[in-house]
Amino acid sequence: MTTLDQPAARPPSADAPPGDSPQRASRPRRRRDMGLLWFLIPGIVVLLLFQYIPLLGNVIAFQDYQPYIGIMHSRWSGLHNFDVIFNGDQGFLHALVNTLELTLIQVIFVFPAPVLLALALNSLVSDRVKKWVQNVLYLPHFLSWVVVVALFQQMLGNDGMLNLFLRAHEMGSWNIIGNPDLFKGLLTSQVIWKDTGWGTILFLAALSRVDNDLYEAAAMDGASRLRQTWHVTLPALRGLVILLLILRLGDALSVGFEQILLQQGGVGLDQSEVLDTYVYNNGLIGGQWGVSAAVGLVKGVVGVVLVLGANKIAHFFGEEGVYQS
Repeated sequence: MTTLDQPAARPPSADAPPGDSPQRASRPRRRRDMGLLWFLIPGIVVLLLFQYIPLLGNVIAFQDYQPYIGIMHSRWSGLHNFDVIFNGDQGFLHALVNTLELTLIQVIFVFPAPVLLALALNSLVSDRVKKWVQNVLYLPHFLSWVVVVALFQQMLGNDGMLNLFLRAHEMGSWNIIGNPDLFKGLLTSQVIWKDTGWGTILFLAALSRVDNDLYEAAAMDGASRLRQTWHVTLPALRGLVILLLILRLGDALSVGFEQILLQQGGVGLDQSEVLDTYVYNNGLIGGQWGVSAAVGLVKGVVGVVLVLGANKIAHFFGEEGVYQS
C-alpha cells in the first residue's frame, strides 16, 4: 500500500502489457525512440568539439604560454597572470569600467526595448499590418556588424547623409561617428536598431498564448487598455522576462566585441576599450596570451556566478528561473 511518505509508483507505459514493472515497461519506449536518439550524436559531437574541448585551453591562464612551443612545453607560472586583475592594471581597470558602463546602459535601454516593441505590435488590430511590420523589423538582425557599422557611417559620418543635408542648408555639421563622447550612445542605438525586432519573437509568442477571456473580463470590469496591459499582459510576460534577464546576466561582461572593434580606431581606446577588446589587443596583438586567458577566465566565472545568484534570487521570489534547484 502506498503511504504519504512513499512516492507513488509510476503508471505503466501504454506500450507495455499491464502488470509489468516500470523498468520493463520503459524498454519498448526506448526501443521505439532509439532511431531518434541517434540524431543526437552529431549535436553532441559538435558540442564537445567546439564548446567543451576548447575549455581545456584555459590552462594557458596558469602558464607563461609560448605559441611556438605549445601548451605541453610552456612553463607553469601559477597565478602570475592574474596579477593584472588582483593588482589593478590600469589598462584592465579602464576596460572593466567601460564594460560595466555599457552593461548598465544596455540593461536599461536595450533589454526592455523588445518588450515594449512586442506590446506595441500586439496592440495592432490588423494581422496583415502586424506581419508586415514584424518582417521589416526582423531584417536588421540578419545583417553583419560590418554592414551595420557601414550603414551608420553612411548616415551619420562626417560625409554622411545627415551632415550633407546640414551643410546644404548652411547649418554646419554634427560629428557623431568618431566622437568619443557619443560613442556609448552610438553603440546602444546600433544594438537597438539591429536586434530589437528579432528579440520580440519570444515575447509575441508568449502574448499569443494569453487567454482573450481575461481581456474581456477586464474590459467588462471597466479596465482601460493600459490597466489591461498592467494586470493581464505584463503578468503573462513576467516569467519570460525574468528568464531572459538571468540569461543576459551570463553575458553581462560581453558587450559586443566585433561591433566595438570595427569602430575602435575612430574614437580611441579611452572610450572604446572593453574586456573583450582588451583580451584581443593584449593576447593576439600584444602577445600576452596568459594574461588575456586569465581575464577571459575570470569573465566567464563572473558570468556563471551572476547566473547562479540571479537564479537563486528568482527562486526566493517564487519564480521558476532558468532551472529548478
